[in-house]
Amino acid sequence: MSHPKGVLFDFSGTLLCIESTASWLRAALERTGTALPAGEFDGLVRRLREAGAQPGGPLPAEVPGELAAVWARRDSSAEEHRAAYFAMASRVPMPVPGLYEVLYARHMEPGAWRPYADAAAVLGELRRRGVRTAVVSNVGWDLRPVFREHGLDPLVEVYVLSYEHGVQKPDPRLFHAACEALGLPPQEVLMVGDDAVNDGGAARIGCAVHLVEHLPVDRRPDALLPVLEAVGG
Repeated sequence: MSHPKGVLFDFSGTLLCIESTASWLRAALERTGTALPAGEFDGLVRRLREAGAQPGGPLPAEVPGELAAVWARRDSSAEEHRAAYFAMASRVPMPVPGLYEVLYARHMEPGAWRPYADAAAVLGELRRRGVRTAVVSNVGWDLRPVFREHGLDPLVEVYVLSYEHGVQKPDPRLFHAACEALGLPPQEVLMVGDDAVNDGGAARIGCAVHLVEHLPVDRRPDALLPVLEAVGG
């Protein structure tokens, strides 16, 4: 394969990272005026993490059999996304009933996300070199406002979001849609993501794949820089 003329980027864990579960819960508690003793707060954070209740956060320790189907399709539509995460969160008793709704709303706010330190520089350099870019994400909501708030939107040409297409990675149709939107054949496109199964699915249509680790922002300062080497310039 010659140097790629286009790059597809995953969203969560690749270009941006969600806040910690503790920060997510703390924001919701403050919004509802709910105070918890430290021990109770820590226990609630742990249970939410284990349940996989935070979209973009840790995966559940286990998925109950009765939720397996809705969990598997959680990014296929906005309705399925909401249903799946409400079902996971509802396994954890809350101090106030309205907290489920506030928690779900919080994860879609730009302030809940932080770009990786090298994201803007890499996207900007790709644009300077004339390399076309797209974000291809398994997601159940419109992430464009997050990119706008963090100044990344001008550096992304196309968004291909699972809930808008009704299919999820690693379904080849989502990668085909992204390549078609960029006007490039898959053989001229690189997929960058943090999930060997979902993002690695791009290889099935002929894309090259580069994987990064899904780590907190402060622990991953420069993992995207090799993308610039891959595209040449």
